Amino acid sequence: MKQLMLGNKAVARGLYEAGCCFASSYPGTPSTEVTEELAKFEEVYCEWAPNEKVAMEAAFGASLQGRRAFCAMKHVGLNVAADPLYTMSYTGINAGIVIVVADDAGMHSSQNEQDSRHHAIASKVPMLEPSDSSEALEFTKLAFEISEQYDTPVLLKMCTRVAHSQSVAEISERSVPVKTYEKNIAKYVMMPGNAKKRHPIVEERMRLLKELAETSPVNRVQMGGTKLGIITSSTSYQYVVEAFGDSVSILKLGMANPLPDRLILDFARKVEKLAVVEELDPIIENHCKALGLDVQGKDLLPVCGEFSQNLIAKAFGIDTPKGLHLEETLPLRPPVMCPGCPHRGLFYTLQKIGCTVLGDIGCYTLGAVAPLGSMELCLCMGASVSSLHGFNKMGGRETEKNTVCVIGDSTFMHSGMTGLANIAYNQSNSTVIILDNSITGMTGHQQNPTTGYNIKGDPAGKIDLEALCRAMGFSRVEVVDPYDLASCERVIRQELEAEDASVIISRRPCALLKYVKKKAPLRVAPDACKGCRMCMRIGCPAISIRSGKAVVDATLCIGCGVCTQMCRFGAFQKKEEA
Repeated sequence: MKQLMLGNKAVARGLYEAGCCFASSYPGTPSTEVTEELAKFEEVYCEWAPNEKVAMEAAFGASLQGRRAFCAMKHVGLNVAADPLYTMSYTGINAGIVIVVADDAGMHSSQNEQDSRHHAIASKVPMLEPSDSSEALEFTKLAFEISEQYDTPVLLKMCTRVAHSQSVAEISERSVPVKTYEKNIAKYVMMPGNAKKRHPIVEERMRLLKELAETSPVNRVQMGGTKLGIITSSTSYQYVVEAFGDSVSILKLGMANPLPDRLILDFARKVEKLAVVEELDPIIENHCKALGLDVQGKDLLPVCGEFSQNLIAKAFGIDTPKGLHLEETLPLRPPVMCPGCPHRGLFYTLQKIGCTVLGDIGCYTLGAVAPLGSMELCLCMGASVSSLHGFNKMGGRETEKNTVCVIGDSTFMHSGMTGLANIAYNQSNSTVIILDNSITGMTGHQQNPTTGYNIKGDPAGKIDLEALCRAMGFSRVEVVDPYDLASCERVIRQELEAEDASVIISRRPCALLKYVKKKAPLRVAPDACKGCRMCMRIGCPAISIRSGKAVVDATLCIGCGVCTQMCRFGAFQKKEEA
């Protein structure tokens, strides 16, 4: 039976059909939906892990027990999980392990644009790369077969366009192969003596996988016109087909690592000119050049950003239909915190005090955007806490009295705790603010270890942030409501003046959570409004200025009341007061 499904849903279906029994992931766009969709199958145990390293190690443990296992992450998450990945290449597996990594060319929701194929090459792990939902499903099943046949974890590389686009895939029944665990110290204990013996096994495995790449149907040739031959993969293949049709010949590579040699050389002999179309880094292109081929690639196409049909057509001088255009240009819509976002009041307070704010990854990264403009760093998960320590150590007491870091509850559990331990152990007088909105907000409201619920919404272990911080050596732990601006200002000033390191927990649930009760929207009394625009300083999208007066959009306002604390004239009122 055939179904229209998202690429991520197709991967989940492939995992189910292949008999995957265990899934552990950390949410990260564009990979999140794979685990969310897989969790809908009762036969598969699924969980959100605190971070990607934990997820991969948990999947390895499940594989060791003899059950097919899976973990998913976005490209930067693979950096976090690189440690177990590179050594799993040496140990091999018991039951199959598939690792989905989703790249984000164009950086729609990411802080960098890295190409995960480098990790596959460096770790010496095979990587498959589907170009649509049908291949996403079939390649997932194939990945388990390769994993068990060649004793290796397998990377399945998705990208934003494949993960979040829909196409037809054919579904089938589930089959669950099971293995037993057998003690094998030489294989699984990677002390130097054992690891040295495993390295030649890895090299032999890569030689065998290279032979597979020469003959596997995931790498296929589509002969058309022979004046130009194009080697491509993933979503770039779709763009090439749409731009060129059958006017060119195409070698479509579904295995990103290892790349074939003979297949590429044979294809090159059949065409007059050769080009490579691949997003981000010139990995296929450089491989072709190492084979001695004269090939075009990044001399025509950019190394940055996403491709499109029109971009490829323009690069190769092809005429394409111009398409339809709107008669009017749409206004720019910069990203902004949602109406009632609990982070808004906290960031406004930090800006008012004039703090230097080192930030982290999450919705609250928008604290760097005007009009708040109060966040000055966003490096990677957990970096705010560690960076604050180094910043304060080198800045001295005056820096300590004016600098804080902010980190979300989920990000804190992901990789903020070790930075906090460093502050306690090496004793910088640092003020850490945990923005606890009771959910993993940025990726679409996934649970985390502080929420008390698991991936299915069932009650689960709940970590007490206050108790955790005190156990880590912090005697000064304060909790504030970010809707209460006066209280936030008082506590932040108090902790900055203190002679000890401290943690402030800014706690209020995300306004978009279904269980959060919204208050009636506010309105502005026109006679009371003086047009001072003070209310605009919090950047709430529910507030605008019309004819010199503030106006509240009742369809957006949730009645949080932050604006009422900013207006000296009492212009923002409840409906019954107006």
